[in-house]
Amino acid sequence: MAAEPSLTFFSKKPIECPVCGTKLFREDMRTGRGRQIAGNLTRELRRHYEPSKQYGEVFPLLYPVTVCPECNYAAYGDDFVNVPPDAALALERATAERTSSLEKIFPLLDFREPRLLKEGVASYHFAIFSYEHFPKQFSPVFKQGLSSLRAAWLCGDLHKKSPGDNWDYLAAVYYRKARFFYALAVQYEQDGTQALSGARTLGPDLDKNYGYDGVLYISGLLEYHHGPRSDAEQREAALDRAKKTVARIFGMGKASKNKPAAILDNARDVYDEISRELAELRGEEES
Repeated sequence: MAAEPSLTFFSKKPIECPVCGTKLFREDMRTGRGRQIAGNLTRELRRHYEPSKQYGEVFPLLYPVTVCPECNYAAYGDDFVNVPPDAALALERATAERTSSLEKIFPLLDFREPRLLKEGVASYHFAIFSYEHFPKQFSPVFKQGLSSLRAAWLCGDLHKKSPGDNWDYLAAVYYRKARFFYALAVQYEQDGTQALSGARTLGPDLDKNYGYDGVLYISGLLEYHHGPRSDAEQREAALDRAKKTVARIFGMGKASKNKPAAILDNARDVYDEISRELAELRGEEES
């Protein structure tokens, strides 16, 4: 009798954690045979996938980050094994802090077993902590932002499954982190502090790389939706930043027709919404 086809597989050859020396086997998602049925693209440029009869729900975002099951060091792709020695030493010293940062929320994680949504969130959480110790040539601030955004998405998925468990609150926390890191990544790219070239793909999801335009758009969108609101002056300043960031999309490149419609259409809508809210804020101040 043939074995039932699986959704994921573990690597045959072990990877050695450069931080603690643990041997681990990376989990990846298989492709083909109707495993990924593309659904809608959200305003945040996230690709949803339709459940299939054979495999059920699929979440490709569970697997991009490699996590050591012993010390919880986590990083994308080749970064995991290519971490510089100085950074590996710093990561080793920060093991207890990294591990304890999530113990109360996810006390029973096991990255030796197939991942579920909680492991997916945790993988990005540990990546946020881990990239804090990477040098600038790895574009660590951007990767912290990307990890924060994806963690927020997966918390949203958990909230849909268990709406009474406060996953929406945790999603909001990660969205605010994403807003901070994306804004900082854009600033660093502009002033030369830390280029984005150390990131193989700028995402934000896996199905398409929207490049620097995508980074600008997501940064502006996060500032608009997750920036400060309690203070009118702070809100106006945040909206001004968001508007200028999104406006740069239209000023870059040779022609707008060469830019993806998902970027241009969404960016125009967000720009208009920000402009309307700014006008309302300033109208209230003048009256």
